[in-house]
Amino acid sequence: MSKSKSIFYCTSCGHESPKWTGKCNGCGAWNSMEEQIATSSKNKSKLFEVKTNKAIPVDEIVENNTQRLETKDKEFNRVVGGGLVHGSVTLLAGEPGIGKSTLTLKLALSLNQKVLYVTGEESNEQIKLRAKRLSAENKNCFILNETKLENIVLETEKIKPDLMIVDSIQTLSLEDVDAVQGSTTQIRLCAEVLIKYAKTKNIPTLIIGHVTKEGAIAGPKVLEHMVDTVLQFEGDKNHIYRIVRSTKNRFGSTNSIGIYEMFEDGLKEVLSPNKLLISENTSNLSGIAIGCSLEGIRPIMIEIQALSSTATYGTPQRSFNGLDGKRLNMLLAVLEKRGGLKLNQKDIFINVTGGIKLNDPAIDLAIISAVLSSNFDFAIPEKTCFIGEVGLSGEIRPVSRINERIEEVVKMGIKNIYLSKYAKVSNKIAEKCSLIKIVKVQEIIQQLIK
Repeated sequence: MSKSKSIFYCTSCGHESPKWTGKCNGCGAWNSMEEQIATSSKNKSKLFEVKTNKAIPVDEIVENNTQRLETKDKEFNRVVGGGLVHGSVTLLAGEPGIGKSTLTLKLALSLNQKVLYVTGEESNEQIKLRAKRLSAENKNCFILNETKLENIVLETEKIKPDLMIVDSIQTLSLEDVDAVQGSTTQIRLCAEVLIKYAKTKNIPTLIIGHVTKEGAIAGPKVLEHMVDTVLQFEGDKNHIYRIVRSTKNRFGSTNSIGIYEMFEDGLKEVLSPNKLLISENTSNLSGIAIGCSLEGIRPIMIEIQALSSTATYGTPQRSFNGLDGKRLNMLLAVLEKRGGLKLNQKDIFINVTGGIKLNDPAIDLAIISAVLSSNFDFAIPEKTCFIGEVGLSGEIRPVSRINERIEEVVKMGIKNIYLSKYAKVSNKIAEKCSLIKIVKVQEIIQQLIK
């Protein structure tokens, strides 16, 4: 057994300290220092050989086209930027039971290449049962039930897979590290070995990670900095929709999303989410407005539902699902101050259909339109969409990539679009629809309430 000593490790930034401190000296976080065991073992570095590189001038670097491993899942390919880059490491995190193992096993079985699926949480029989449920088969998909990273590396050397999937990083451990399985030290060191191995052998690696009860990725924060791509699996167990969102991608755009439907036989891609997220029977219904959000480079139409009612008790309620509560409180304050509405004695409930979480300011105009529709109990005309950001002074501001948003809206058969007067729309796109340009919140109130 190698000699070991105790150190204190910050779970937020990875800063190490020889003694415990209430406040991390690296990032300033409070109560984030955890005691771990630091080992001086050198055996883990001998699992494989790493070539020593020499520094070269930037002008002498030869540009090579990045080779990608394209999966059969179009939504997954869209999120990662066209496929998994050879030698890259992707971290997929999500809540328990959200469908992480189902998605990764589906990817492994759909490929016509050699795949090594390492599982430390389920038995081989459980994997077989899930594979039958998915109705997919890949004779070159190998299942390895192992938690010792040394044995995993040895087996990988024998199989030489085209793709390696690890489920999950919290179950792995190194024998020479004197720390419990799933601890910060084990997760950090195991991830370091997997990343070095993937880069050395040029094997795309997909790692599954757990999340904490707050929704953050379990383990040290430095784990997200080490990998090339971080994917967040989102969704509500009460809804059939699941969303894979890229929060970090060194080989593509961030905030791109892929949408899936959960069925008994597994996850299925949603290639046209607009038809599913927008209700067809919304005529003569108040409190419903349609907006267009941009997720990465992909415009998606969303439906905002609002309900305004008289407060039963003295303090009015503010309930929001899928949206930022602080920004919505700001929008309600703008409606009161600039629009003259009396909402201080009203209960306001706002929901995004499909369980999607949005953070795009371009849906501000749709939110206040839905609130107006519910507050005055009138239905917004069909085939109408709202795209615009609302400022504190009540002005309607233009948003980014307005042409792409309008093109997506027109594809759904919507012709009337409310947007900022200062939005720069190309003449070719403007001919396809009716653009209603406004400057202030007062104008949208006058346009809708006639």
